Amino acid sequence: MQPHSPRAQAAYHDLCRLLMDDAVAEIVGTPQLLVRNGRGYWYDLHRVGTSVKNRYLGEDSPEMAARVARHRDLSANKKARADERTRLVRTLRAEGLASLDRTTGSLLAGMERAGVFRLGGTIVGTQAFRLYEGALGLRLCTTDLTQTGDVDIAQFEHLSIALGDKVEESLAETFKELDFDPVPGLRSTSVWKWRQTSSTMMVEFLTPSFRPEEDIRDLPALGVAAQSLHFLNYLIAEPIKAAALYRSGVLVQIPRPEAFAIHKLIVANRRRGPDQLKARKDRVQATLLIEALAEDRPDELREAYHDALDRGPQWRAHIDATLQRLPEAAAHLAAL
Repeated sequence: MQPHSPRAQAAYHDLCRLLMDDAVAEIVGTPQLLVRNGRGYWYDLHRVGTSVKNRYLGEDSPEMAARVARHRDLSANKKARADERTRLVRTLRAEGLASLDRTTGSLLAGMERAGVFRLGGTIVGTQAFRLYEGALGLRLCTTDLTQTGDVDIAQFEHLSIALGDKVEESLAETFKELDFDPVPGLRSTSVWKWRQTSSTMMVEFLTPSFRPEEDIRDLPALGVAAQSLHFLNYLIAEPIKAAALYRSGVLVQIPRPEAFAIHKLIVANRRRGPDQLKARKDRVQATLLIEALAEDRPDELREAYHDALDRGPQWRAHIDATLQRLPEAAAHLAAL
């Protein structure tokens, strides 16, 4: 693995900063900090007709609070930021960072406009792995590891309920405009998958399962259903913002890279039968990230690894079974 140039790394972080500035520049009313269960959440409180709407902005942090405090200045400089984002994307492409293809880019841009990522939606799977190239400043991507016809979006069910906000427009309509048709599920009223009619691309929504079964749950904030999965809560607990290279940049949300790497160890061992090709991809992606993180972010990797091991015997069994097939990754983790 080769690092990207300092110029590319600086351009990527500048692009992320400008995209996050833009998200706060959309405030049209009064910013309001609400506290739930000891955690703060920022909303844009404004009137729509005769009703008052609380538009969710994001979880509180020193960076978020600072952006909210200067939202008027950010709004005034929107055009200059757009021009700068275009320049930064052009720079990053010239430096060799992978861009999104038109189909994936238009899909993620549509979901960003609708508010999917603002409302806690997190890209998981191979599409997230592709975005670690910019987030980690490394050339991780190879063709066989990044080719996929799927875009998987995960969100916590309880967060979807608690936010008190929803997407700006129906995702069903967003997908329809992009030639995606719903894939029938076991229950006629529940849709959690869409397939594009002109390609093999599939969009699927997921949510963590906290019960014995992995069933279909509703995500009210996104207006869709989702397949619930065990172990997913670990992956999306503390997501990070990322910039996708499409047009002048798309602000999305992905898991922390260390959580992604350890979660891949678990997922690889859970796959059965025809999913063995996916399991191989899981193992290779985990190995590459573990190697990179052991060098550049060993503390974060160690914390994520031991966190997963401490969650119970099933977690340890899946991780150990995969590591038996990955001696180099196992050695990196043992040395932490």
